[in-house]
Amino acid sequence: MTSNPDLPPCSILLLAGGRGQRMGGQDKGLVQWHGEPLIAHLHRKTRPLSDDLIISCNRNLEKYAPYADQLVHDDEGDFPGPLAGIRAGLKAARHPHLLVLPCDVPRIDEALLASMRETASQHPDKPLMLRHDEHWEPLLCVIPVALRGDFERAWSDGERSPGRLMRKLGATALQCPDNDPRLANLNTPELLSTHGTVSD
Repeated sequence: MTSNPDLPPCSILLLAGGRGQRMGGQDKGLVQWHGEPLIAHLHRKTRPLSDDLIISCNRNLEKYAPYADQLVHDDEGDFPGPLAGIRAGLKAARHPHLLVLPCDVPRIDEALLASMRETASQHPDKPLMLRHDEHWEPLLCVIPVALRGDFERAWSDGERSPGRLMRKLGATALQCPDNDPRLANLNTPELLSTHGTVSD
């Protein structure tokens, strides 16, 4: 899929900066699935959509560099959580919107990515988050870069939950079907194995 000329350009942030606790401490974005690291699957699906592909990572920078236009990292040590990575992405973004994805959703597809961008463009001043089963997915979102100051103030006030912060900022929901397989978080060895026989 190439960038839809009717959609405004966006920066894309792939989150790969966590501890990987459910993976036994492995760097999750580099864990193999279908013969490639998870980050490669996300790169292939997002590369055509932006000339500003950012990866948030806190280790193995040399392995992530080929998949990104920019690498960012948390400005605090000891893995302070995904909101830190999102803040770093907002600071680095070159376009007015930042589409955020975790590195462990390799089954996301071009139709859903397009829907995220289209819905976000209809509500340009508000964050957008996916929802399914009455559950928000705060790490699958589109954030107006103009809200960077709000994110910084919330962080300074002690907020660490991306979802809670975006709901406070009036987030728009993009509703997905219940149990949508495209949203499967392959964040444990068992889930990687379970989904290993499903075509990417």
